[in-house]
Amino acid sequence: METRTTFHKQLQEVEEDVLAMGDMVAKAIDRAIEALKKRDLTLAHQIIADDDQVDKQRYSIEDKCIGLIATQQPMASDLRIIVAVLNIIIELERIGDYADGIAKIVIMVGDEPPLKPLIDIPRMGEITIEMINNSIHSFARRDVELAMRVVSMDTVVDGLYDQVFRELLTFMMVDPKTTNRATRLIWVAHNLERAADRATNICERVVFTVTGRMEEIGASKY
Repeated sequence: METRTTFHKQLQEVEEDVLAMGDMVAKAIDRAIEALKKRDLTLAHQIIADDDQVDKQRYSIEDKCIGLIATQQPMASDLRIIVAVLNIIIELERIGDYADGIAKIVIMVGDEPPLKPLIDIPRMGEITIEMINNSIHSFARRDVELAMRVVSMDTVVDGLYDQVFRELLTFMMVDPKTTNRATRLIWVAHNLERAADRATNICERVVFTVTGRMEEIGASKY
């Protein structure tokens, strides 16, 4: 009994680490968009430096999961949680990479004059951050209904991405001199769209944890 109590305490600590990692990457996306809006190169460099902490968090959680599997022989339901965690932290690390990528674009942009007012891209960022946070909360609460709501939000992000892409493509067609600035904004929008896709992947793991079924519930995949 004591062994099982210790195991569940350790598993709870792992889940808390996942929540902390989710918060880290959501904030990284938020800060990256803020750096883009303000042309804040100092903040952009800080985001890039902080990405190492996201990577370290992933490897720390992974080590703990491997230790639990090796020493505690978890039963089926507990093993599903551990397997889900191992997949979720990969998705979170990738989201951190997208924030890092946006920060690097901010540095490339430098002090260039804005091509257009930033409206749709920050909106994409807001929805994506909400998706990330809710996907992690759905895992913590084993809330399939919340997970499915997150998945439905991905359609909104996809629609905004298409809108941004078409608008920036029009800029390039009308004035080829805008190509570099437009392309960089497309890269930012693409990173946000992919981050939202990763949030839907996390929700698939929530469904797997609760039901034991692994199924594709989002339209946008790798």
